[in-house]
Amino acid sequence: MNPILVEVLRGGHVESRHRGALAVVDADGAVVAAIGDTLRAVFPRSAVKVLQALPLVASGAADRLALTDAELALACASHRGEPHHVTTAEAMLAKAGVDAGCLECGAHWPYDEAAARALAAHGGEPTALHNNCSGKHAGFVCLGCTLAGSGADLRQFLKGYVEPGHPLMREVTAALGAATGVDLDAAPRGIDGCSIPTYAIPLRALALAFARIGSGVGLSPAHAQAAQRLRKAVAREPFMVAGSGRLDTRVMERFGERVFMKVGAEGMYCAALPGLGLGIAIKVDDGNNARAAEVVVGAVIEAGLALGGDELAFMRGFSNATLANWRGIEVGALRASAELRDTLARAFA
Repeated sequence: MNPILVEVLRGGHVESRHRGALAVVDADGAVVAAIGDTLRAVFPRSAVKVLQALPLVASGAADRLALTDAELALACASHRGEPHHVTTAEAMLAKAGVDAGCLECGAHWPYDEAAARALAAHGGEPTALHNNCSGKHAGFVCLGCTLAGSGADLRQFLKGYVEPGHPLMREVTAALGAATGVDLDAAPRGIDGCSIPTYAIPLRALALAFARIGSGVGLSPAHAQAAQRLRKAVAREPFMVAGSGRLDTRVMERFGERVFMKVGAEGMYCAALPGLGLGIAIKVDDGNNARAAEVVVGAVIEAGLALGGDELAFMRGFSNATLANWRGIEVGALRASAELRDTLARAFA
């Protein structure tokens, strides 16, 4: 059984506990910190979007279509469907010469309440552009412009691009396999929320991939350059990768290129600390994202960057967060467990 990583307190007493596993690895594969079963294969879900975006840049498609930093950041995003997210995804498709009808991610209402209310108030209905993965899929479509070849019918080429055997998805999967060092043909495979394949990968391999994303070590020259460009794009446009009030956006707004981080569904988080050459992968066993996984990644960043002063106070707001009710009354707290804090203190001493 994995150890307790996060505790939920109410009235000074522990009300709930969240167990999980954590791996911090350098680009040579050396383990800096490990808690729990880091060799068990888990589905990283949206946490690996930057790995899936590597071919978009490495293929030359991003340059040929003159994609902006905001557009590249959106290709790595799980956004909230706010207006700027929607119009940016739409602009990416326009550069490829197609529209939202090509997207195979499905439609859902914006996760951002204000955006959803505004859409409904005007009698609108959600489209695939509002899907939190529309930027990633727009990036796939842009990659398809290159893979289809000159003179090809792009719409015809794109049909079924979410299927594992499609040439576009094979390119995306190859990049994921190369970065993690895992033979994905032999890995358990499922279907992600946005319909593309998702592969079960050990936490240690995911942490290795993010160490490589942060340092370029272990990647092909083209993928190393692509990783650097994507990280810079996200650092310049952090709003695009998550949205208003989201942890990923707030932390990367504060720390810029010092941190690259990405949440995934069901208690997943992956991150890179480029200055240290380290990658981080987290899985909370019960799939809790908004509370437990954010506490863990906050504690790791806090310890890894050896923060002090205002920066420490900022991150401590996530790793030891106050809980309030709807009247604003403090009712409890979320805190990183003593075992997690002690492990990180030893690792980064």
